[in-house]
Amino acid sequence: MEVISSPQPTGNQSLPGWIAIAGVFSIATLGALVGAGGLVRLFFPASALLVAVLLYFRYPLLYVGFAWWIWFLTPLLRRISDYNSFWDEKGVILLAPYLVTFVSVLTLVRYLPRTPKMGGLPFVLAIASVVYAFLIGLILDNPPLAVIRSFLDWICPILFGFHLFANWHDYPSYRRNVQRVFLWCVLLTGLYGIYQFMVAPPWDGFWLIRTKLVSFGKPEPFEIRVWSTMHSPGPFAVVMMAGLLLLFSERSVLGIPAAVSGYLSILLSMVRSGLGRLGWAGLLAAFASTTPKYQMRLVVTILVLVLCVTPLTVMEPFDEVISERVESISNLARDQSFRDRSRNHDRDFNVAITRVLGRGMGSTWIVNERNGKLEMIVLDSAILDIFFTLGWAGALPYLGGVIFLLVSLFKDSAARADSVASAARGISLAVFFQFIFSSVMLGLSGMILWGLYGHCPGPPAAIIVIAKIC
Repeated sequence: MEVISSPQPTGNQSLPGWIAIAGVFSIATLGALVGAGGLVRLFFPASALLVAVLLYFRYPLLYVGFAWWIWFLTPLLRRISDYNSFWDEKGVILLAPYLVTFVSVLTLVRYLPRTPKMGGLPFVLAIASVVYAFLIGLILDNPPLAVIRSFLDWICPILFGFHLFANWHDYPSYRRNVQRVFLWCVLLTGLYGIYQFMVAPPWDGFWLIRTKLVSFGKPEPFEIRVWSTMHSPGPFAVVMMAGLLLLFSERSVLGIPAAVSGYLSILLSMVRSGLGRLGWAGLLAAFASTTPKYQMRLVVTILVLVLCVTPLTVMEPFDEVISERVESISNLARDQSFRDRSRNHDRDFNVAITRVLGRGMGSTWIVNERNGKLEMIVLDSAILDIFFTLGWAGALPYLGGVIFLLVSLFKDSAARADSVASAARGISLAVFFQFIFSSVMLGLSGMILWGLYGHCPGPPAAIIVIAKIC
């Protein structure tokens, strides 16, 4: 069976798409810097949506890259905008990533009749569960804004993953795209993370003060838990973990400096699941599921990175912060954060599993009676969140789809020849293990989970083509 890739615009053919992307980010950044926050909050989501539609139909690869970067950079743009103008409680600008990603619902509409033959039933099961919970949220009269916000958090990553899955026939192009995107992501966001730790930029400090997120550290140099250009340390650590694993398949001269900045910044984020056992689980899964040639490359690369990163971690001002967090990983019994999570999990578990129909979308948000602001109920486990929101009726098909996709990633022995597919398997497994710690299936973390799922499944013929081309 011969697989023919759909033509992708290259060189000058994609220039209009690049101009549109550069225009959106340039105008929005300039507006944020000069204090035109009111205009930026409306311009950026609306223009990003228009550009996303253009790219989706004319420049499919640029659309995928644009979707990733809009998730990576929008929180930083929001912080700069708020600092230079006025604080926006609702964070309207943060709609941009959801609007851009939701454009991929068009792929679901186009391919839905053929989904069973393509092997995309797990995506459909997960989407059906989320739609079910959305309807339950409306029926139970949960706060409308919270229902919509939660629905977008759940549905957008799945739609994006399905979009990538449905384009399996053009996998070689998408493969190169994801490598390029995450190479630059690790390099740039890693460097900004180090800068954030050492300088504590005023816009980050302002945001930290207004949100009162004391767990993110203090708005002072060397006191911040790094979250770089993103909105919190957790999603940043997930993105870094994914990018660093993908770097093992990258041969660019920028690979080593990107990895050094990435590893140092993820250590400074002080996120246990990103830098501890679960991150290593992803590396081991990628190592075990690939060819001996790639395994040797992994070993050599790891040795080089250890030689580059270790001297930095023992230098001031990094050594004290990093050594304290690494010690907490090796001795969880003495870690207060871990004890608090365990106690909260035991308290909430019985509540979550007794919801047969679920509480629906928006149920993990409440309205503060003092200021009318939506505030999120923290559930320190994706499992709790899934059963609390979806109930048994929605949780079983949702988890069934997630587990089926995860198993399918490791079943195809032909995919061992592809280093990116091996890295994607490791990343998916590592993120799945983090279900016990946080709701990593939502928002940016969910984009990593479902996006990497979408890069792997496909007819065996696709894997054969990958091995020949890559």
